[in-house]
Amino acid sequence: MTDIRVKICGLRTEADVAAVAAAGAAYAGFVFFAKSPRNLTIAQAATLALAAPPGLAKVALVVDADDDTLDAIVGGVPLDMLQLHGHESPDRVAEIRARYGLPVMKAVGVADEGDLAALFDYSTVADQILIDAKPPKGAALPGGNGLSFDWRLVAQRRWLRPWMLAGGLTPDNVAEAIRLTNARQVDVSSGVESAPGVKDAARITAFVKAAQA
Repeated sequence: MTDIRVKICGLRTEADVAAVAAAGAAYAGFVFFAKSPRNLTIAQAATLALAAPPGLAKVALVVDADDDTLDAIVGGVPLDMLQLHGHESPDRVAEIRARYGLPVMKAVGVADEGDLAALFDYSTVADQILIDAKPPKGAALPGGNGLSFDWRLVAQRRWLRPWMLAGGLTPDNVAEAIRLTNARQVDVSSGVESAPGVKDAARITAFVKAAQA
Protein backbone atom coordinates (compact mmCIF):
# COMPACT_ATOMS: atom_id res chain seq x y z
CA MET A 1 0.00 0.00 0.00
CA THR A 2 1.08 3.59 -0.65
CA ASP A 3 0.00 7.00 0.57
CA ILE A 4 -2.03 7.70 -2.59
CA ARG A 5 -5.27 9.47 -1.68
CA VAL A 6 -8.32 8.70 -3.81
CA LYS A 7 -11.40 10.82 -4.43
CA ILE A 8 -14.56 9.18 -5.77
CA CYS A 9 -16.85 11.88 -7.15
CA GLY A 10 -20.51 11.92 -8.10
CA LEU A 11 -21.92 9.71 -5.33
CA ARG A 12 -25.70 9.44 -5.32
CA THR A 13 -26.70 6.76 -2.80
CA GLU A 14 -25.82 5.65 0.70
CA ALA A 15 -24.55 2.43 -0.85
CA ASP A 16 -22.11 4.52 -2.90
CA VAL A 17 -20.82 6.18 0.26
CA ALA A 18 -20.45 2.82 1.99
CA ALA A 19 -18.54 1.38 -0.97
CA VAL A 20 -16.20 4.37 -1.09
CA ALA A 21 -15.50 4.14 2.63
CA ALA A 22 -14.98 0.38 2.52
CA ALA A 23 -12.56 0.69 -0.38
CA GLY A 24 -10.37 3.09 1.59
CA ALA A 25 -10.90 6.28 -0.42
CA ALA A 26 -10.04 9.59 1.24
CA TYR A 27 -12.68 11.84 -0.34
CA ALA A 28 -16.36 11.50 -1.27
CA GLY A 29 -17.59 13.97 -3.88
CA PHE A 30 -21.16 15.29 -4.16
CA VAL A 31 -22.17 17.12 -7.35
CA PHE A 32 -24.37 20.21 -7.39
CA PHE A 33 -24.79 20.89 -11.11
CA ALA A 34 -28.20 20.49 -12.71
CA LYS A 35 -26.90 19.28 -16.09
CA SER A 36 -24.99 16.38 -14.53
CA PRO A 37 -26.48 12.88 -14.19
CA ARG A 38 -24.82 12.92 -10.74
CA ASN A 39 -26.61 16.06 -9.55
CA LEU A 40 -27.99 16.04 -5.99
CA THR A 41 -30.44 18.17 -4.07
CA ILE A 42 -29.24 19.66 -0.82
CA ALA A 43 -31.46 17.24 1.11
CA GLN A 44 -30.04 14.24 -0.75
CA ALA A 45 -26.47 15.39 -0.21
CA ALA A 46 -27.11 16.00 3.49
CA THR A 47 -28.33 12.44 3.90
CA LEU A 48 -25.22 11.07 2.17
CA ALA A 49 -22.87 13.32 4.12
CA LEU A 50 -24.37 12.20 7.41
CA ALA A 51 -23.89 8.58 6.33
CA ALA A 52 -20.18 9.11 5.70
CA PRO A 53 -17.93 7.67 8.42
CA PRO A 54 -15.40 9.85 10.25
CA GLY A 55 -12.26 10.36 8.22
CA LEU A 56 -13.98 10.37 4.81
CA ALA A 57 -13.73 13.97 3.58
CA LYS A 58 -16.96 15.28 2.09
CA VAL A 59 -16.50 17.51 -0.96
CA ALA A 60 -19.15 19.61 -2.73
CA LEU A 61 -18.55 20.14 -6.46
CA VAL A 62 -20.10 23.33 -7.81
CA VAL A 63 -19.89 25.12 -11.16
CA ASP A 64 -19.85 28.93 -11.18
CA ALA A 65 -22.18 28.95 -8.16
CA ASP A 66 -23.35 32.30 -6.79
CA ASP A 67 -23.31 33.19 -3.09
CA ASP A 68 -26.96 32.29 -2.55
CA THR A 69 -26.39 28.81 -3.94
CA LEU A 70 -23.23 28.32 -1.90
CA ASP A 71 -24.94 29.65 1.23
CA ALA A 72 -27.65 27.02 0.83
CA ILE A 73 -25.21 24.17 0.19
CA VAL A 74 -22.81 25.03 2.99
CA GLY A 75 -25.69 25.72 5.37
CA GLY A 76 -27.49 22.49 4.56
CA VAL A 77 -24.74 19.91 4.11
CA PRO A 78 -21.90 19.08 6.55
CA LEU A 79 -18.86 19.52 4.32
CA ASP A 80 -15.09 19.41 4.55
CA MET A 81 -14.20 21.06 1.23
CA LEU A 82 -15.59 22.99 -1.73
CA GLN A 83 -14.54 22.03 -5.28
CA LEU A 84 -14.92 24.81 -7.85
CA HIS A 85 -15.28 23.30 -11.30
CA GLY A 86 -16.37 26.26 -13.40
CA HIS A 87 -14.77 29.44 -14.73
CA GLU A 88 -14.19 30.98 -11.30
CA SER A 89 -11.41 33.57 -11.39
CA PRO A 90 -8.57 33.52 -8.85
CA ASP A 91 -10.26 36.46 -7.12
CA ARG A 92 -13.53 34.54 -6.88
CA VAL A 93 -11.72 31.50 -5.49
CA ALA A 94 -10.14 33.64 -2.78
CA GLU A 95 -13.51 35.27 -2.03
CA ILE A 96 -15.25 31.90 -1.60
CA ARG A 97 -12.45 30.58 0.57
CA ALA A 98 -12.68 33.60 2.87
CA ARG A 99 -16.49 33.66 2.97
CA TYR A 100 -17.05 30.05 4.02
CA GLY A 101 -13.90 29.15 5.93
CA LEU A 102 -13.64 25.82 4.13
CA PRO A 103 -10.68 24.50 2.15
CA VAL A 104 -11.19 25.11 -1.57
CA MET A 105 -10.07 22.89 -4.44
CA LYS A 106 -10.01 24.55 -7.88
CA ALA A 107 -10.34 22.40 -10.97
CA VAL A 108 -8.28 23.46 -13.98
CA GLY A 109 -8.75 21.92 -17.42
CA VAL A 110 -5.62 20.99 -19.33
CA ALA A 111 -5.31 20.16 -23.01
CA ASP A 112 -1.86 21.51 -23.89
CA GLU A 113 1.15 23.25 -22.36
CA GLY A 114 -0.53 26.64 -22.69
CA ASP A 115 -3.01 25.66 -19.99
CA LEU A 116 -0.36 25.08 -17.33
CA ALA A 117 0.09 28.74 -16.38
CA ALA A 118 -3.38 28.76 -14.85
CA LEU A 119 -2.28 26.06 -12.43
CA PHE A 120 0.26 28.44 -10.92
CA ASP A 121 -2.25 31.29 -10.79
CA TYR A 122 -4.84 29.25 -8.91
CA SER A 123 -2.30 27.63 -6.61
CA THR A 124 -1.75 31.04 -5.01
CA VAL A 125 -5.39 31.23 -3.82
CA ALA A 126 -6.73 27.66 -3.54
CA ASP A 127 -5.88 25.01 -0.95
CA GLN A 128 -5.64 22.31 -3.61
CA ILE A 129 -5.62 22.09 -7.40
CA LEU A 130 -7.48 19.45 -9.40
CA ILE A 131 -5.89 18.95 -12.82
CA ASP A 132 -8.57 17.65 -15.18
CA ALA A 133 -8.90 17.12 -18.91
CA LYS A 134 -10.26 20.25 -20.59
CA PRO A 135 -13.77 19.44 -21.84
CA PRO A 136 -14.31 19.55 -25.60
CA LYS A 137 -15.89 22.70 -27.02
CA GLY A 138 -19.63 22.63 -26.50
CA ALA A 139 -19.56 19.88 -23.87
CA ALA A 140 -22.46 20.00 -21.41
CA LEU A 141 -20.30 18.99 -18.46
CA PRO A 142 -17.09 20.65 -17.22
CA GLY A 143 -15.83 17.28 -15.95
CA GLY A 144 -16.89 13.66 -15.60
CA ASN A 145 -16.70 13.17 -19.35
CA GLY A 146 -14.34 10.21 -19.20
CA LEU A 147 -11.68 12.09 -21.16
CA SER A 148 -7.98 12.13 -20.38
CA PHE A 149 -5.14 14.43 -21.44
CA ASP A 150 -1.45 13.91 -22.14
CA TRP A 151 -0.19 13.11 -18.64
CA ARG A 152 3.36 13.93 -19.69
CA LEU A 153 2.37 17.62 -19.51
CA VAL A 154 2.31 17.46 -15.71
CA ALA A 155 4.86 14.69 -15.17
CA GLN A 156 7.09 15.33 -12.16
CA ARG A 157 5.99 18.98 -11.87
CA ARG A 158 5.37 20.77 -8.60
CA TRP A 159 2.96 23.55 -7.67
CA LEU A 160 2.51 25.65 -4.56
CA ARG A 161 -0.35 23.50 -3.26
CA PRO A 162 -1.22 19.79 -3.19
CA TRP A 163 -2.74 18.66 -6.46
CA MET A 164 -5.00 15.88 -7.67
CA LEU A 165 -5.05 14.17 -11.09
CA ALA A 166 -8.38 13.63 -12.85
CA GLY A 167 -9.71 12.99 -16.32
CA GLY A 168 -10.42 9.62 -17.90
CA LEU A 169 -8.97 7.56 -15.06
CA THR A 170 -10.15 3.96 -14.67
CA PRO A 171 -9.13 0.90 -12.65
CA ASP A 172 -7.10 -0.16 -15.70
CA ASN A 173 -5.04 2.99 -16.23
CA VAL A 174 -4.76 4.72 -12.86
CA ALA A 175 -1.57 2.95 -11.83
CA GLU A 176 0.14 4.01 -15.07
CA ALA A 177 -1.13 7.59 -14.64
CA ILE A 178 0.38 7.72 -11.15
CA ARG A 179 3.65 6.25 -12.40
CA LEU A 180 3.95 8.81 -15.20
CA THR A 181 2.93 11.90 -13.22
CA ASN A 182 3.97 11.06 -9.66
CA ALA A 183 0.51 12.25 -8.57
CA ARG A 184 -0.18 11.58 -4.90
CA GLN A 185 -3.93 12.11 -5.26
CA VAL A 186 -6.35 10.93 -7.96
CA ASP A 187 -10.00 11.61 -8.71
CA VAL A 188 -12.52 9.48 -10.60
CA SER A 189 -16.20 9.67 -11.44
CA SER A 190 -17.35 8.08 -14.72
CA GLY A 191 -14.46 5.58 -14.61
CA VAL A 192 -16.12 3.66 -11.78
CA GLU A 193 -19.67 3.66 -13.19
CA SER A 194 -21.78 1.03 -14.94
CA ALA A 195 -23.90 3.80 -16.51
CA PRO A 196 -23.85 7.60 -16.26
CA GLY A 197 -24.41 8.46 -12.61
CA VAL A 198 -24.55 4.82 -11.48
CA LYS A 199 -21.55 3.86 -9.37
CA ASP A 200 -20.26 0.28 -9.41
CA ALA A 201 -18.97 -0.90 -6.03
CA ALA A 202 -16.65 -3.48 -7.59
CA ARG A 203 -15.07 -0.86 -9.85
CA ILE A 204 -14.67 1.53 -6.91
CA THR A 205 -12.82 -1.18 -4.98
CA ALA A 206 -10.69 -2.05 -8.01
CA PHE A 207 -9.82 1.60 -8.63
CA VAL A 208 -8.66 2.29 -5.09
CA LYS A 209 -6.71 -0.98 -4.98
CA ALA A 210 -4.98 -0.20 -8.28
CA ALA A 211 -4.16 3.36 -7.20
CA GLN A 212 -2.67 2.26 -3.92
CA ALA A 213 -0.93 -0.90 -5.10
